[in-house]
Amino acid sequence: MKHILTLFALLLSLSTFSQKDSLQIGDKYWEDQLYIDITYNLLNDQPDGVEKTGFSYGFSAGYIKDIPFNRKGKTALGVGLGYSFDSFNHNLKVLEGNVSEYEIDPEITSNKIKLHNIEMPIQFRWRSSNVNTYSFWRFYAGIKIVYNMNNNFQYNLPTESVKLSNVAKYNTWQTGLALSVGYGTFNFHVYYGLTPMFKNVKLNNNPIKSKIVRLGLSFYLL
Repeated sequence: MKHILTLFALLLSLSTFSQKDSLQIGDKYWEDQLYIDITYNLLNDQPDGVEKTGFSYGFSAGYIKDIPFNRKGKTALGVGLGYSFDSFNHNLKVLEGNVSEYEIDPEITSNKIKLHNIEMPIQFRWRSSNVNTYSFWRFYAGIKIVYNMNNNFQYNLPTESVKLSNVAKYNTWQTGLALSVGYGTFNFHVYYGLTPMFKNVKLNNNPIKSKIVRLGLSFYLL
């Protein structure tokens, strides 16, 4: 928690400093922003026999630096830094250590994954804004590079509750495609993971290629 609070303090100080240059009248303007994403989460490319996830959700927030391509500022590159939290309900039995063969256990009554990440969005940004407009259409597309700080897997069996932290087979570095489209404050957001959650893990001798998908809303605050 201490590391998370330190990150948010850094993001807030960067945002406060950058707003001196944001939306200024002149040759160019910068649309530096704080962002918040609230999402419904899915696991894609699940192996045969693994059911779809139950209700799962995510939250992320951070700061994006705006680098305009032209004087009107309608196109730009956005580079950011943020924190994300994801929670999943699923039915794959994750095992401790460097075990390469995972299982499905019908006796599991509750099975959750909780992830704490540092994320680095890189966006191509188009918007219909100008220096005097604060509500406008936007199309932001790019990638997110995600570094997992902590992962927790917890499931309940009839006789015990099992909790695993920082599983060795979890992919610490992941990337995905991200898109935010909308008008004004409310924007549709989708993230499609390109990197499997696990590395070199199988179920019934078939590789597990589960990837994270997020669907939700993005909010941008100047």
